[in-house]
Formats: sequence, structure tokens, C-alpha cells
Amino acid sequence: MTTHPNTPTPTPDILLDIYRRMIRIERNDDATRRQIKLGRLRMPYYSARGQEVIPSAISAQLTRDDTICTIYRGIHDMVAKDMPLRPLWAEIAGRVDGTCKGKGGPMHLTYPELGIMVTTGVVGSSMPIANGLAWAARLDGSKRVSIAYFGDGASNIGAFHEALNLAAVWKLPVIFVCQNNGFAEHTRYENGTGCEFISTRAAGYGIAGETVDGNDPYAMYAAAHEAIRRAREGEGPTLLECKTFRFMGHVFGDQDKYMTDQEKAEALAKDPLPAFRAHLIEQGIASEEQLAALQTGIEAEVADAIEFGLASPFPSVEELRRDVFATEIPA
Repeated sequence: MTTHPNTPTPTPDILLDIYRRMIRIERNDDATRRQIKLGRLRMPYYSARGQEVIPSAISAQLTRDDTICTIYRGIHDMVAKDMPLRPLWAEIAGRVDGTCKGKGGPMHLTYPELGIMVTTGVVGSSMPIANGLAWAARLDGSKRVSIAYFGDGASNIGAFHEALNLAAVWKLPVIFVCQNNGFAEHTRYENGTGCEFISTRAAGYGIAGETVDGNDPYAMYAAAHEAIRRAREGEGPTLLECKTFRFMGHVFGDQDKYMTDQEKAEALAKDPLPAFRAHLIEQGIASEEQLAALQTGIEAEVADAIEFGLASPFPSVEELRRDVFATEIPA
């Protein structure tokens, strides 16, 4: 566990909050994969198991009004920002009580009430949208910040460079968070990206850039703290490259043959969740009993959401034509 220069050390309450978000992600992910195996969910699923620290350390410092845009491997980003699990599960089950009335599914979740603005299935498209939300914050004079989550593969597409350039020119309060898990779909990082560190690309646009250990809660908290401070104080965007590892294949059912057995075993041995749990106990921040009770409560929340989501009815055929065109044209 490392700290960042000139950044306040997270308090015990903040550390516990980061852990709460992490275990909420992990328990929800485990339950999702289980329900797919049982045949109760039929959907593509992109597990982010192993990446829990990144959005948890960031969301612990965001307000309700701060906005996030994420991608198809982004349910953990939403769960970290405390998205209610009932409408989440109803949506991934394709039911009417879902966030998009069951018509969006797992790759198009949204919950604007908590600043969870969009999930997109188009690689890299979270970034231009996050710019728009950041520009809106500038126009209305608020101190909101906008987070764009994306993977390492998305750093090689045009939208990445266009978004960074525009954010730099307009000094937008946006933070570009690259969750670099080492694999762009089925392609190893070194086979698709020419630079050693994605964060070095920030220099080409004159903005702040940093590579951080995305599995270290202290390092992530510190890096995010500085990026959020810069954004709120009008100092412009930051590119954070958060190094992590994806424990699962690209999509549920993928045999992940592009990972070697050794590197996967080494990553699993460094699983950040049990490591952080042990750290909290060793430092006297929480007891075994406290953390066990916390997990029990989260498991009950997940179980309730599953029951609610699967009991919700499917949308009617008439819903196919709703929410496509405006029914009333403003004067």
C-alpha cells in the first residue's frame, strides 16, 4: 500500500467505504455469473473481477451530482457509485422495472439520479460523452466533475485522441480513467499498443497524466484525489492509467487462452480484495466480525435484487416503439 505526495491519507472511514464498494462489486459479479450458469439470465456479460479498487477509490470521493460514463465492462463502475441493485438486476434480466424498462440490457445501463449517465457498447465512446457532461458543468458554473471510464484498447481509437484534445483546449473538468487490465478484448497489450505507458500520451495534449497501481487503494485514492481537485478548481483534465488485471476472459464463456497460466496465477495470488481486507484487520481499522457483517448485508442486498429483478414482468410488444421518437415536439 503506497501513498501519494501532498495528498491526505484516507481516514479509516474512507478506507472502509472503499472496501464496502469493492465487496459490493465482487458479490454482485459473483452472483451475476452464477445466475448465467443457472440459465436464469441470458445475456453477454463482461466481468470486471480483479478491477474493484479503481472505481471504488474514485467513487468514494465523488458527489451524488458528479457524473460517470462507462463501457460494456462497466457494471462495477456503476455499483461503485452506489447504483441501486434492484433496477440494475431488472434491467440485465430484460424486465420493465429496469433502468431502461428492460430494453437496454447489461450494456446500456443508466441511472441519472446518481450521475450514472450512460453505459455504451461502443469502444471508447464514453470519452466524448463525458466531455459533453463536463462542458455542461462549465456552462452552469457548477463544480461537478465528469469521469470517463474505458479500457486500454480504447486508447488506440480516434475518439480517445479527439476527446483528450478537446478537453485540453477547453480545460474541461473531466478525468479520463483507463482501466488497463492488460488485454484489449482478446489482444495482449504489447500486441496492440506501441507505448509502454498510456499515461505518456497526455503530454501530447498538454494535460496531466499519471500511471498508478490500480490494485492499490491508497495509490488509487491519492491519484484520484489530485485529479478531482484539479478538475474542481478549473485546472483542466487528467489522464489516469490504472494498471490492473482482468481475472476473467473478455466475455463470459471466453477460455482466455491469450493469458498464460503463470501470469493468471500470479494475478490471482495478488487479488486486491482479500489483500485489502487483511490490511484493514491488521491495521485495526476493522475487525473480522465487522467485515463479515458488512459482507452479509451486501449479500442480502444482492439476493433481494435478484428476486426483484427476476420477478419483474417482461416489457410488452408495444414498448418496441416507445422511447424511440418524441411524442411531443416542443414549441
